[in-house]
Amino acid sequence: MQIAILLFDRFTALDVVGPYDVLSHLPGAHVTFVAERPGPVGNEVGTLRLHADAALADVPAPDVVLVPGGPGQNAHMHDGPVQQWLRTVDRHSTWTASVCTGSLLLAAAGLLTGRRATTHWLRHDDLAPLGAVPTAGRVVFDGKYVTAAGVSAGIDLAFGLAGRIAGDFVAQSIQLAHEYQPQPPYQAGDPATAPRAVREAVLARRDAIMN
Repeated sequence: MQIAILLFDRFTALDVVGPYDVLSHLPGAHVTFVAERPGPVGNEVGTLRLHADAALADVPAPDVVLVPGGPGQNAHMHDGPVQQWLRTVDRHSTWTASVCTGSLLLAAAGLLTGRRATTHWLRHDDLAPLGAVPTAGRVVFDGKYVTAAGVSAGIDLAFGLAGRIAGDFVAQSIQLAHEYQPQPPYQAGDPATAPRAVREAVLARRDAIMN
């Protein structure tokens, strides 16, 4: 089973590494990092680089496709190599998934038209103009399409996807091996529960966070 994870300049690291660390433990899984060209690709901060094993053309028919978010995705919102690749691999994939604003790339490629999807809360209003049906939820399944809300939700997506692919027992075994039992010290991870001052501070930095 080939799992292709897209990389592009200024991706968000946890969008990639969280799902990778879960899905790579599936029986028979082979994870390939894919980019426009092989080689190191830098994250949004610029201090972390992941190595793309293959160019887009080298991976035409993966079983699972995962698209991260990150400020760098804005460069790929119009038709070009990335969107052409997404449309090509989607014709063959068993699962097409995204984390955070990666769903906007899928929607821009025409893959989420009329489908329920989620994304980072700061960009939720951008889904409908791209043809998707904005849906509240940390992880949203609609047929073979799976979208996750912001950043850390990619880990939940990966466990949900692992269960669909290999069964609950395998997914739970991976969860226990990872000791994944979130107990955050604050209830500020959702705009509905975050203190008003915190929410307003993040909203004030929206452009800096998303671009």
